[in-house]
Amino acid sequence: MKTAIFFILNEYADWEGPYLSSQLNQNSEWTVKTASFSDEVTSIGGFKTIIDYQIDELPEKIDLLILIGGNSWDVKNETLRKLISDRLKNDQPVGAICGAVDYLAKNGLLSGYQHTGNSQAIWKNYSEYNNPDQFLPQQVVSDRNLVTANGTAALDFTEAVLKLIQFLPDKQLKPLIELYDNGFYEYCKKYGNPF
Repeated sequence: MKTAIFFILNEYADWEGPYLSSQLNQNSEWTVKTASFSDEVTSIGGFKTIIDYQIDELPEKIDLLILIGGNSWDVKNETLRKLISDRLKNDQPVGAICGAVDYLAKNGLLSGYQHTGNSQAIWKNYSEYNNPDQFLPQQVVSDRNLVTANGTAALDFTEAVLKLIQFLPDKQLKPLIELYDNGFYEYCKKYGNPF
């Protein structure tokens, strides 16, 4: 069984992870768990989430680490920083969206990676952000083992992360994404009724 850990904080952006988590969790080879700094967090939309793991209780084997954005990523935590840094150095998959990318920039964790995010302008005072020339102004960027996205790119983020972990062959992944991107009736015209 492969494990995906979704790291979420209070005021997390509840629209950024559901496409991805639902695809992973419906697959018998994957399990989805949450992690944070507290036992319970509340999303921007008011959903209360009971957390599976505290930051210092994470399992040794994590197959995919997803950092969901929101309003609380201005945190300092060496355990989290080291976890992300070690995963990046060891070519292990990491996905970050929205405010979580801000955290990566602030902590120098985007070094050597092409990347995107909400706005490069807010990173100009981050002393550890040293590769602004590798910023690409697009919805999502996948570079080696890191996927970054802005907060409006939940579906693009899902597709890029699923490609990164080779979740499905491209010919199966494309229709799956198009179902949500183009809507049910357009999907049916192109591929037939999925149900």
